[in-house]
Amino acid sequence: MKDIKILVYSALLTALAIVIPIAFGFLSIQVGPFSATLASHVPLFLAILLGPAPAAMVGIGSGIGFLLTKGSYIAARAFMHTFVGVAGAILIKSGVGYSKMVAITAPLHGILEALVVIPFGINLDKILITVGIGSSLHHIVDGIIAFAVVQALSKALNLKLIKSA
Repeated sequence: MKDIKILVYSALLTALAIVIPIAFGFLSIQVGPFSATLASHVPLFLAILLGPAPAAMVGIGSGIGFLLTKGSYIAARAFMHTFVGVAGAILIKSGVGYSKMVAITAPLHGILEALVVIPFGINLDKILITVGIGSSLHHIVDGIIAFAVVQALSKALNLKLIKSA
């Protein structure tokens, strides 16, 4: 029964990851090659708490959602959520607290998104500053939003969903 629940939660979070760029595109900001859609990482952070496979599934869904709405450049960046999610889930499974996981995966997220855009012909300064640093900051902001969601769910369901340290 537990596996079925995780599969259903993963499917719902994947659906959210696909729908957020479609339905909430108005929450997007664009600065040069950097773009960010507020709360687009929230399903990923929630899936990280379920494990590596759900996190990977949601990361792939995120890439699909951005491919449908923003094109290949931003979709390539969004597909990097797969690797960030798996890394985050492994950290959580190994006992790392949520806040530390967000802090550890933020530079990984920025680096992966910066590297994946190199084939798109963007100059190195813009890649490092706008994509790398911008993605890391966006990651942290969405990590905070996801933390608030988890805290609300924990209170409403009377469960301890995360180790906060």
